[in-house]
Amino acid sequence: MCLCVESVDYSVLVNGTQVGPIIPGCGLRQGDPLSPYLFIICVEGLSSLIRDAETRDVLIGTKICRQAPSFSHLLFADDCFLFFKATKDQVHVMKNILSTYQLASGQAISLPQSEIYCRRNVPDELKTNITNILGVQVVLGTCK
Repeated sequence: MCLCVESVDYSVLVNGTQVGPIIPGCGLRQGDPLSPYLFIICVEGLSSLIRDAETRDVLIGTKICRQAPSFSHLLFADDCFLFFKATKDQVHVMKNILSTYQLASGQAISLPQSEIYCRRNVPDELKTNITNILGVQVVLGTCK
């Protein structure tokens, strides 16, 4: 993927005359029209890792009600919402998935900038353990 982005060069027309080639030096930048498409392609790898963990029954998603199907992740633009059972084992599974994805894709995941929300019935000690394992902060008495 990086080769596709880094090996490109651009030419532009200035008053009807071609100027270029312009060779970008820093890859993609925020707002680049190609960014959303590359994100979709790359995040499919993350989605596959999560689905595989669910298939192997090592990761359990959540349900909005008892009869509803479970879901483990939602992707929107460049945001990712992950859902899993609040246990140490589940946290380790998700952390391993994120580490594998980061190594494979080269996308840096900033866990200190990430947020976790726990249900009200999750004990405070477990919330603390979860946030320590993942490296996120606790805010307002809930996992965040």
